[in-house]
Amino acid sequence: MKAQSLVSRFCSNPTTPSIPNTKKSFFQAPTPPSSAYFSQSRKWVSFKIQHSAPQRVWYNKQNGVEEVKDGTSHGNDLENGVRRKKLAVFVSGGGSNFKSIHEASLGGSVHGDIVVLVTNKRGCGGSVYARDNGIPVVLFPKTKDKPDGLAPNDLVAELRKFEVDFVLLAGYLKLIPVELIRAYPRSILNIHPSLLPAFGGKGYYGMKVHKAVIASGARFSGPTIHFVDEHYDTGRILAQSVVPVLAKDTAEELAARVLQEEHRLYVEVTTALCEERIIWREDGVPLIQSKENPSEYR
Repeated sequence: MKAQSLVSRFCSNPTTPSIPNTKKSFFQAPTPPSSAYFSQSRKWVSFKIQHSAPQRVWYNKQNGVEEVKDGTSHGNDLENGVRRKKLAVFVSGGGSNFKSIHEASLGGSVHGDIVVLVTNKRGCGGSVYARDNGIPVVLFPKTKDKPDGLAPNDLVAELRKFEVDFVLLAGYLKLIPVELIRAYPRSILNIHPSLLPAFGGKGYYGMKVHKAVIASGARFSGPTIHFVDEHYDTGRILAQSVVPVLAKDTAEELAARVLQEEHRLYVEVTTALCEERIIWREDGVPLIQSKENPSEYR
């Protein structure tokens, strides 16, 4: 199989035929079912957001939420008629994709702000980075070892308090509860370090994925970004990017190349998400609308 045949629709290719733009772009809003969908033509109410430097974070043991005393926010609520989105990111480890998206948000390429971090490991690298940057941290799930964590319904309520539009999983290793999926339909994304549906599902995460790819003899790998359903790695695929598997690759070497591509791809997808450029075909397949030419998809 030629490498070009595996290249994602997300990657720009001037020879790829465009898909006729016969459908409206729809997003699922994390609000009551009666207003679950809204179109790109919706008029948004503008309101001014004040800039402020990150404030000291303190931990509230009663509800498992770390809060920022005065909060932080970022400006330019409207851009080309599109409201700036509020993002929640879930991590279990170092959170390098979380950092990439946050930096892109601060730099202006992502028209959205990370307003809360959710983690199952209070001391992980992603949590430390969030605290250092004034981002509130929520502990989830509640367990015997973490009695101060939140239950699923409490997590949904907490995200509502932060007015979260979209949820981004960035190395979060727990299964997302059905309560959250139902509260945020078509609004939760995950990134996986293989070309799904290959090397996905329960037990396939981190270095285990890259070892399995090499052992299989596969010639290509790469990250997949997909919408989240009630199972591991089975939601609709939104974007993929191809990374070659070299003849003498170790799992660590392959992982490093895939991770570098993850950082690029997740930022680009988050940018499209916040700009309301995700459309759904009638068969339920999500596509990314080109910003430069709205009649083309990738």
